[in-house]
Amino acid sequence: MTWFEDWFNSPYYHILYKNRDEKEACYFIDHLIEKLQLSKGNKVLDLACGRGRHSVYLNKLGFEVTGVDLSDASIEHARQFENDTLSFFVHDMRHELYINYFDQIFNLFTSFGYFDKESENHDVLAAAYAGLKPGGLFIIDYLNSKKVIDHMLRRETKVIDGITFDMRRALSNGFITKQINFSDKGQDYVFHEKVRAIKHDQLVDMLQKAGFTVIHQFGDYYLNPFIEGQSDRVILVGQK
Repeated sequence: MTWFEDWFNSPYYHILYKNRDEKEACYFIDHLIEKLQLSKGNKVLDLACGRGRHSVYLNKLGFEVTGVDLSDASIEHARQFENDTLSFFVHDMRHELYINYFDQIFNLFTSFGYFDKESENHDVLAAAYAGLKPGGLFIIDYLNSKKVIDHMLRRETKVIDGITFDMRRALSNGFITKQINFSDKGQDYVFHEKVRAIKHDQLVDMLQKAGFTVIHQFGDYYLNPFIEGQSDRVILVGQK
């Protein structure tokens, strides 16, 4: 089992990250839709959707949304929100789902770069390209690896729901890694996160090699321009 299958299927993953800023996430999606002039009724794929919080929000805004994730537990949770225009499936994003079907594909909040083989990241982009209609848009939101590395907090402790999470970060073999240690109900746990330290220019190049034309580049959830070393995010919009 890979680290992401193990960790993302764990209830502790959702405990650790339950306080993510929902208001900021909604603001980002609202302004991205306005900026890109996306139309209600469009067919949207939320790629690596987790428990579906962004899929649900996009659906409420009038989009026909399909959410996919590798985590059985996350998809089982998300399915409670399904309706005629919102559906969820267990799916590996390295493989094609539908061909020439979606108007937009969203890959949000660093849901990319998990794989040991570089070729597998290219497989994700190739599958996304194949899934879009001609002229369709792929929106990828990734961490700014340069800023993360330059300002890396090597060790951090958070107490959530009475559980003390001890997190240790490092740069190792081209990956930004996090080891998460904690105890709960008398049992010790160790989980890992690992994401490839892809730089802005490398990510642009990867999209272009997959066939996309990069039409927008943003540096944060407020859609400010990307600035190397300063921006919090690398948000790219590629057009098929």
